[in-house]
Amino acid sequence: MNRQKFNELLRASFKSDDTEEWLDIHFNRPIGLVLALACKAMHIHPNTITIISIFLGAAAGWMFYYTDWQHNVLGIVFLMLANFCDSADGQLARITGQKTLLGRVLDGFSGDVWFFAIYLAIVLRLYHQPVPFLGGQEWGFSIFLLCLVAGVFFHSPQSSLSDYYRQIHLYFLLGKSGSELDDAETQRQKLKTFGWRDWFSWLYFFFYGNYCASQEKRTPQFQKFYRHVRSHYPDASDMPRQLREDFRRESLPLMKYTNMLTFNVRAITIYLSCLLQVPYLFPLAEVLILSGMYVYMHRRHEHFCARLDERYFGQEA
Repeated sequence: MNRQKFNELLRASFKSDDTEEWLDIHFNRPIGLVLALACKAMHIHPNTITIISIFLGAAAGWMFYYTDWQHNVLGIVFLMLANFCDSADGQLARITGQKTLLGRVLDGFSGDVWFFAIYLAIVLRLYHQPVPFLGGQEWGFSIFLLCLVAGVFFHSPQSSLSDYYRQIHLYFLLGKSGSELDDAETQRQKLKTFGWRDWFSWLYFFFYGNYCASQEKRTPQFQKFYRHVRSHYPDASDMPRQLREDFRRESLPLMKYTNMLTFNVRAITIYLSCLLQVPYLFPLAEVLILSGMYVYMHRRHEHFCARLDERYFGQEA
């Protein structure tokens, strides 16, 4: 394959310049595309790559349990390889047209496994180690509580809302065809189309519908604005250009926060904290730093949606 064709395929994998991270553009996506093309030549299914990424992510967590730098470097390598596979499976599915419901399930499940393994490794690694500045007192059950709170009440909501905001941005920028913006009601309607023989599909749309509902519950001002937009412009391509531009101008500064609250910043924090023998800094960063970004992003998004709703649909109830 010549360089021009490779660059065309790489460019096609970017959803928009607005929402792509520098590391993904210049590092993760090109390597992922090389891996995808190699797997295509070997007739490897995208789901196989996703399953490999799950094992690599779990292996990374295992390596971060150890305190020596050799194991931690292996953990970094495994997690980077898992991320390359995560990039490759989507690109391969698009190139070959091998998109499946199982693939969507595995893709969402893979990241959860990676970070569950990493949080667990931090708990086991620190359980009998002393807490800094407390005179030798061991972390004990407190590190389990810290990682549980960081993972369930901070990491998970931050990631889900960040992804939601990116899809919203893409919807107003590119329309429905360029976005994966979904709503809970549509997923619930899909549930009614499945019989007991389609239990796997039913389970997927049940949990995905709840996932969408959790995103919608946290964004009441956007939901009000979005309802008005859809009622006036059922086809997103019919939205006035000025509305699109106004939304993009307000939303674009928040895209850097949506990127920081997903994978790359978290991965770098894990790498540094484990290598420097302070792995507790990762869950602390979730609670003390990334949560601040999350609150700011959320409040600003809700505020500008309320302003745009008033500007364009203020006369409506």
